[in-house]
Amino acid sequence: MVNVYSQLKGFPSPNEQPKYYQMLANIGNYCENQNVELIIALSHDNEIAGGVVYIDDMSNYGSGGTATTEKNASGFRLLAVDAQHRGRGIGKLLINKCIEKAIRNKHEQVIIHSTKAMTTAWSMYEKLGFKRSQDLDFMQDQLPVYGFRLNLKS
Repeated sequence: MVNVYSQLKGFPSPNEQPKYYQMLANIGNYCENQNVELIIALSHDNEIAGGVVYIDDMSNYGSGGTATTEKNASGFRLLAVDAQHRGRGIGKLLINKCIEKAIRNKHEQVIIHSTKAMTTAWSMYEKLGFKRSQDLDFMQDQLPVYGFRLNLKS
């Protein structure tokens, strides 16, 4: 995950956001929280092609802003697809897995965050039905972080 995020054009470097990159490097620690799960996609060679952290209880979401107070919601964070595996639908597959889990748990919404540097992901979120939700926006140091919701209520 460190590799993916550190190569995003316009995204802060490890020197600018050391705590964020420390979390990425130690993602297993984050996933020790109850109701937090690392979902990975493997290549045909059994290499990690991508991953995402699914959060079944937003109190464990671990971001700034108000997302951690949301009820009857799931979220995901830290979607990453290795550069050599991009363009194969892995990101969409990982997101859909998170949505399936939220539906199975009868949650009313899925909450996520993105930045302007994450243009590919941002576009994919919108195509999958996520809507901007300014009430979830926050600043991470000097970095604006933008909230999105996917309504699951029928």
